[in-house]
Amino acid sequence: MGTPKSTLSRLETPPNPGHLAFAHASDLVLDRSAAENGQRALLNILEDFAAEKSSLESGQRAMLNILDDFDAEEARMEGAQRAVLNILEDSVAEKAQLQAAQRSMLNILDDFASEKTQLEAAQGAMVNILDDFSEEKGRLEETQRAVLNILDDFETEKSKVELANQQLESEIEERKRAEEKTLRVNREVVAANKELEAFSYSVSHDLRAPLRGIDGFSLALLEDYADKLDEKGKDHLHRVRAATQRMGILIDDLLSLSQVTRTGMRLEKADLAAIAQSIAADLQKMQPERRVEFRIAECLEAFVDPHLIRIALENLLGNAWKFTSKRARAAIEFGKTPVNGASAYFVRDDGAGFDQTYAHRLFGAFQRLHDKSDFPGTGVGLATVQRIIHRHGGRIWAESAVDRGATFYFTLTETPF
Repeated sequence: MGTPKSTLSRLETPPNPGHLAFAHASDLVLDRSAAENGQRALLNILEDFAAEKSSLESGQRAMLNILDDFDAEEARMEGAQRAVLNILEDSVAEKAQLQAAQRSMLNILDDFASEKTQLEAAQGAMVNILDDFSEEKGRLEETQRAVLNILDDFETEKSKVELANQQLESEIEERKRAEEKTLRVNREVVAANKELEAFSYSVSHDLRAPLRGIDGFSLALLEDYADKLDEKGKDHLHRVRAATQRMGILIDDLLSLSQVTRTGMRLEKADLAAIAQSIAADLQKMQPERRVEFRIAECLEAFVDPHLIRIALENLLGNAWKFTSKRARAAIEFGKTPVNGASAYFVRDDGAGFDQTYAHRLFGAFQRLHDKSDFPGTGVGLATVQRIIHRHGGRIWAESAVDRGATFYFTLTETPF
């Protein structure tokens, strides 16, 4: 843009010699600069051309190498073709052999087809056998399961039996120890009873003579010296006589108690009802003024020692008679009743009764639950009854309440010894 404007200025302005020289010098400078720029551009082009030429030479060398490799490959290919031709020639012979082998194979296949038919028939038969075997296998598996279940149950039962055996062995050992202890205690009790019986028998006999003397001399004093004794002295002598008589009764009871354990047992069939009727009649004769109703069951037969059972019933019915003495009307019952699946005899009254809390003391010797002033006695009767019942293989117990009467139960063995 600046160049045309300068040219126009030169055309319009009259030339100045000084200015013309300067302008010409400036143009020369500009043309030289442009020429240098062109040379540099040409040098750059030549350098690029040299680089391209070098690249092209390298490509030509690579192409020559490839052509050399291609010639080598062509030679190898020709060798391979010749080898293939040789192989094909061998293959013709092999083909003939293969065809012969194929014909043989066809013959074999024909034979195989026949064998296959036979094999299929055999397989069909085998399948039938396998089906039957499967059914048998199923039944066998069911049987095996049943056997396994039985074996499991057997193992369970075996374990239970082994446990039961262990418990039984333990119980047997404990029972043996208990039996040994019982035998030892029984031997000790027997020895103690024998000593006690001997002592009781000796003491009772040794005491009888002094008691008879005391009672006799007391009676002599009352008869021979009554006029010399005041009322107080006579009362003392009466008390002495009463005490000696009670002592005599106690000695008799002790003798009876010792005789109960020493007397031999003679068992026979007896009617306990008849024995009870006889005892009731004796009691009513002693105190005919009393109004007591006896209710005695009929035909109570058992194998017993009649003498010992009579002593037991005399004590039981005598106690019922005694402890109903404070009632205007009383009832005493003797019978038989089922208790815990067994039969038990009983004596029941509606008398004074006793506190059930102290029932365990009833059958001990000299044990009393009532005051002597209310109901006299020595406290030996029920101990005697218990020994008699034990000798008959039974047991005795009582149930009562204060002022509601008492019931004494006892059992006997059902068969003779």
